[in-house]
Amino acid sequence: MEHYGLYFWGFLAIYGIVMYLLSPRAQTVGSFFNGESPLGKSISMPLLTSSIFISWIFAKSITNAANLGEKYGIVGGIAYATYWLCIPVAGLAIYRLRTKFGARGLVEFLTTHYGQWAAFAFSAAILIRLFNEVWSNTAVVGGYYGASGSQGFIIAALLFTLITLLYSLRGGLRGSIMTDVAQALIFILLLAWVMGDILPQNTLPTLLGTGDWRLEAGVDLLLVAALQLFSYPFHDPVLTDRGFICEEKTMLRAFVISGILGFIAIVLFSFVGIHAKLIGLTASGNVPAALAGSMGAGALLVMTIVMVIAAGSTLDSTFSSLSKLVGRDLAELLGKNLGTKAIGVGMIAMVIFAIFGNIPMFLGTDILKATTISGTMVIGLAPVFMLHGWIRPTPLGFHLSFWLGIALGIWLVLGGLPEFLKIGEGDSAMLLGVNFYGLILCVIAYWLPSLWKNR
Repeated sequence: MEHYGLYFWGFLAIYGIVMYLLSPRAQTVGSFFNGESPLGKSISMPLLTSSIFISWIFAKSITNAANLGEKYGIVGGIAYATYWLCIPVAGLAIYRLRTKFGARGLVEFLTTHYGQWAAFAFSAAILIRLFNEVWSNTAVVGGYYGASGSQGFIIAALLFTLITLLYSLRGGLRGSIMTDVAQALIFILLLAWVMGDILPQNTLPTLLGTGDWRLEAGVDLLLVAALQLFSYPFHDPVLTDRGFICEEKTMLRAFVISGILGFIAIVLFSFVGIHAKLIGLTASGNVPAALAGSMGAGALLVMTIVMVIAAGSTLDSTFSSLSKLVGRDLAELLGKNLGTKAIGVGMIAMVIFAIFGNIPMFLGTDILKATTISGTMVIGLAPVFMLHGWIRPTPLGFHLSFWLGIALGIWLVLGGLPEFLKIGEGDSAMLLGVNFYGLILCVIAYWLPSLWKNR
């Protein structure tokens, strides 16, 4: 079995070399930040679709899908997959903002309609999201090379970070999109391999019949995801940046198709957890690794490749979005157009986040919280982007809604919320209550200043 260790580390090295070679050097601002070709041509729909699809198949999302499948059966898989319906929702919202209000980006849109301070607040939320994406994906990769905190875990996570950083510095968003194509193809092939190993051992009705459609048995998490559909996507620049880099209808088609494909892929991956549950496998927080390990070194290697591919596609997109936010969006907010120097500033931001973004990984933070908690903190964005124009926009309305959501998310993390807010008795009862009542309060907070302004 020892020689398999060479395959694991050898794959990581080969992966880094291949991704670096596939990532074209971005020589223009349009290529580095907008994914344009060297001739200035916008991205095509097939490229955009594959990029959105694989960029949102995070390593942590695959792990969470399998873990929830093991915990709640198919209910857990569908509950988590519901988050992928954020993609069509975001596509429709961005299409409306672009065609009706002339938006060229979310930061620019907020600056125009809600003021500079609104754009700064939103950018801060984005930075927190991007910070979370670093550690939550590198930690998953490290988990396939050793127990959390072990030497193998740390070395693999840091090496993976370095590999992704190097080709991201080379290609920016253009490099991210081009490597996404290869990553998507490999992921689909390996997902088919995994399903080919699991499905023959279970009938499809057996897999789909697991779980219990009760509130406390995972339906509460499904409802949380449904409520967060209207806010969650807007604080993820990995997704929203791609909403402004090609023609509107092309973008919308790509968002709808990739969202549907992502939903299907996550449900399929939840079968990994369901299968583990059916065979009575005991796992501690990482069902895919435990199941693959029980099937032998070959299966574990395949699962490792799946996770590295998924994590890499997300992390390189994280770095490219970070570079755009710091090098261009925030600079313009401060009244500075850095021109080609924006690329260098963006690169520095990538390096800083690659270093400090791994700190929570060493602390062993729960990766599911990177989704559910951050999703609660940004529920105040729902009325801003979904109701803009239907309700007269006001800077005060933005801030009341936005900061109310942030406050509720922080309160949820710290604990001490009144018990009457709970909906049901399940593990996500408080999470559901805060999101349900909080979303209503955020809509009211956004709406009230417009009523006062109209008087």
